[in-house]
Amino acid sequence: MRLPQAGSCPCYQVGDTFLFERYGSADDFWHMGLNTLRQTEEPAESTAGGPAFPHCSEAWDAISRYIYAGLQGGSIMRGWMRDEREMIACCSGGTRPVIFRIERIDCKVLHLSVPGTEVCRKELLELEGVKEVLFKDSCAEVVLDADVEDQLLKAAAERAGDGAVLCVE
Repeated sequence: MRLPQAGSCPCYQVGDTFLFERYGSADDFWHMGLNTLRQTEEPAESTAGGPAFPHCSEAWDAISRYIYAGLQGGSIMRGWMRDEREMIACCSGGTRPVIFRIERIDCKVLHLSVPGTEVCRKELLELEGVKEVLFKDSCAEVVLDADVEDQLLKAAAERAGDGAVLCVE
């Protein structure tokens, strides 16, 4: 039962968006989501998942198993939701519950010998199943809406002529 006099949850705001990543040395799960906050209406420093404030223990207890399943590439809730990549979970904080929509975003990471370019992005986006391409240092995060073979991704990135693909995760 929500108690109005308890106020709203001090850790989360409506519309907060978090992104958990796991590749190379990045593993946001083992830090209780520290620095996973991507969008908020409040200062990031005072919101769970920001640079100084991991997710609260009650919320983390409710959502961590689904985040872990998603990070492993598994079905978050097969048979319960229309899309097995999605889940709705609720913090069990008692008087100030928070509802979370959890979505697994499938992606592969291409480790490049040089930083990626717009030509590389264009080549990758022309592949069926590639939804978005984001560059971080010498990595290309390729967001997928269908399975794409590693060799096709590697060939498309190397067609750009900017360098070699060292490995695909």
